[in-house]
Amino acid sequence: MAREWQLQEAKDKFGQVIAEARCSGPQIITHRGEKTAVVLSFEEYRRLLVSRQKLSDFFRESPLAEVELDLERDKSPLREDFTL
Repeated sequence: MAREWQLQEAKDKFGQVIAEARCSGPQIITHRGEKTAVVLSFEEYRRLLVSRQKLSDFFRESPLAEVELDLERDKSPLREDFTL
């Protein structure tokens, strides 16, 4: 479970922050009460990078890739009762 560390505490206990990231998961660093950074184990970071995929590959590998789509534009007249 992610633990929140105030910036000064994280600086003072950096080794512990690293150990917690390796054993317990991402560690959140706050600065002036706002979440500003996350410390991850290298394994978690690598997992995030490996899971990235190009958008074009995502669509190409989709189960819907072979579905025929009607991409013809609708040529019906505009609605006259529509105002902005």
